[in-house]
Amino acid sequence: SCGIAFKEIGTASSREQPDVIGFGSGGHSVLIEVKVSRADFLRDKKKSFRKVPSKGMGTQRFYMCPEGIIKETDLPRGWGLIYVYESGKARAVHKAYKGNIGERSKGLAKNMLAEHGFLYSILRRLHINKALHEKDFKLSKNE
Repeated sequence: SCGIAFKEIGTASSREQPDVIGFGSGGHSVLIEVKVSRADFLRDKKKSFRKVPSKGMGTQRFYMCPEGIIKETDLPRGWGLIYVYESGKARAVHKAYKGNIGERSKGLAKNMLAEHGFLYSILRRLHINKALHEKDFKLSKNE
């Protein structure tokens, strides 16, 4: 449900640096935090934007880890869980969001300013690196 996603990009606009975050239409966003050890997961739970969900990014949020490191009972309210198996395949073993996209977009309260700052930082980097060109974004006289 995300048309664009980014991995491991930090910005100055937010203390949160998602491992993966994707954006879809209508303000929809999905955050995935990858944890390779239980200690890593327990440290992550202590961060301010984990303790207060409205300070974090992502309408939907998932932890991803090797099978068994995190249990469904360990998850914060509203989070999903993705296991990565020895074969390299990944599977969502707990989905906190069910139904169509409209229902899923009613997920966790999130920090819209942090998400906007993140997107601004990405667009600015693309523009500076000449991946975006002004001619592609000309507005008509009516806009």
